[in-house]
Amino acid sequence: MLIQIILLLFFLFAWSRTFKRYRLKEIKIKELAVWTFFWLMAGLVVVFPNSTSAVAKIVGIGRGSDLVVYVSLALIFYILFRIFYRLEKIEKNITKIIRELALKEEDKKD
Repeated sequence: MLIQIILLLFFLFAWSRTFKRYRLKEIKIKELAVWTFFWLMAGLVVVFPNSTSAVAKIVGIGRGSDLVVYVSLALIFYILFRIFYRLEKIEKNITKIIRELALKEEDKKD
């Protein structure tokens, strides 16, 4: 019971940080909605832990905790993929900008 309270308080704190970022216009409404859904689902799983067992049986997994681990890993790998993709895109843009600046500097010297 104590762990449920601690986790729910953490989820509420995390959501409040997300909402603050939205109010400061650092994230869009779509991102707020996605994170709100995520934290709400996490809270529901904590409050109703047996619900994961029911869903796990439907999809053919033995235990609800296994389902949570599998879904969590899939989401983490997807997020890592997105981060690496964005990082690569940023690196390409930086390289392009540096080249353009270098060419402009070279033209000024001539």
